[in-house]
Amino acid sequence: MPRKTTVPSQSIKVTPLALSQLHIRLEFLEKEHQSLLKQIKRKRTELKNFVEQMRSFGTEFLNKATPSFRKMAELDQEIHALFEEIFTTRKFGKQTLKNIQALYRDLQVTGAISLKPNSQQLDTLNESFDNEDSQSDFSKETSEQQHQSWQGQQSVDSASFVRADDQRKIRQTFLKLAEIFHPDKARDSETQKSHTEIMKEINKAYQEGDLARLLEIERSQQPLEIIDNNNEDDLTRRCRTLEQHNQILLAQYEKLKQELRLTKNTPEGTMVCDSRKAAKKGIDAMAAIVETIGNQINVVSEIRDFVKGFKEKKITIQEFLDGPVSLRSTDESIMEDILEQMLSELMR
Repeated sequence: MPRKTTVPSQSIKVTPLALSQLHIRLEFLEKEHQSLLKQIKRKRTELKNFVEQMRSFGTEFLNKATPSFRKMAELDQEIHALFEEIFTTRKFGKQTLKNIQALYRDLQVTGAISLKPNSQQLDTLNESFDNEDSQSDFSKETSEQQHQSWQGQQSVDSASFVRADDQRKIRQTFLKLAEIFHPDKARDSETQKSHTEIMKEINKAYQEGDLARLLEIERSQQPLEIIDNNNEDDLTRRCRTLEQHNQILLAQYEKLKQELRLTKNTPEGTMVCDSRKAAKKGIDAMAAIVETIGNQINVVSEIRDFVKGFKEKKITIQEFLDGPVSLRSTDESIMEDILEQMLSELMR
């Protein structure tokens, strides 16, 4: 029988199970940490680019559309003035007056002209017609808008809220970096100049609660912490630090996602998103918007001429009560909130 050979126990290096588990945990946390940093950087860049696109689109929109909006406002005021003159200078029978007031109301509620809730004629109109339901709907709509606005603000506040423990970690990182890069501690003018620029970034990141940026600065300017891979205390401490940092980074990433989502849901953000969809279909969204506004100006100009013709008695009462041709030939839904709908209808 062959003789069994024994190997001295000291020649076999056995890694304790606890250390193996810590190594695996540390590797996972480090990968998660790097992934979160990359995701935050991408999302931060996406948000910044989108905001810049909003500003660019808004500037271009104002430059091209402002003259048209001014023209629309002038026409709108002229139409209201014409109706005021009609009501104050011409005499009508009771039923005819109600019918003319109804036409005036329809022009307002369909969005063809602006609402004049404080005008004397609209007050008379409210007395002549039972508008309690419509007023209730308006109040309900206003209440819902206020509630949505409040919810949006609550979301922003919630997204911006940083827990005390997270803030403490951010502050600790900030103080650590400030201790290293404070310009007053530089030994020469060149280093002082470099540290001054780094401190500007550190201060900005701290004010924004941007732990990811603070960690990026720390990693780029300082060597990584050296830990003993065979020391359980070192590994445990490093795992705990990474867990805390990753938790804050995840919250920061979710905050950036929510901020981007809220930004896209603003009227300006919606216009940018719709213009992107239009571009994919080969449509120049800006040109389409300007053209739509121009078409609406033509419609409002026709309404102005129509009301003016009635004021000057060039149009009979019956012709006037039949309404402008532009409104008879245009679907009423298109007249409601023209500027708000033109993009959504165009880009779908």
